Amino acid sequence: MGKVEICMNPTKPETQEINRADNIKLIGAGAIVVIALAAFYLFANYSLLMRVIGLLAAFGGAVVLALKTELGAETLEFIQGARAEVRKVVWPTRAETTQTTLIVIAMVVIMGLLLWLLDVILFWLIRLITG
Repeated sequence: MGKVEICMNPTKPETQEINRADNIKLIGAGAIVVIALAAFYLFANYSLLMRVIGLLAAFGGAVVLALKTELGAETLEFIQGARAEVRKVVWPTRAETTQTTLIVIAMVVIMGLLLWLLDVILFWLIRLITG
């Protein structure tokens, strides 16, 4: 198998070997998704609700199978770390958001007026030069 460069942490790049069992699991997860999609359309004469439930169950099984791989575990760890970082964010209050939005709207209007004025002046100058 070839080496794959994975850089989950920019300060510590890792080279890892993708093992055969993980490849088989990922291919199996992909096969489950493809078979589920094919079955969804092949059984068009059955209830839509039942087909959607079967499709969601198959997708869930494919995700569980993919998470059993080393890559899946690293992806889950990354998602959990990202969620922890999002919880640390200090979100603006409603008043701050409203104030910032109003400032942006005011700046857009002012810049629009300035650009319109510049356009009028340039049009007047061109008309003056060309007669």
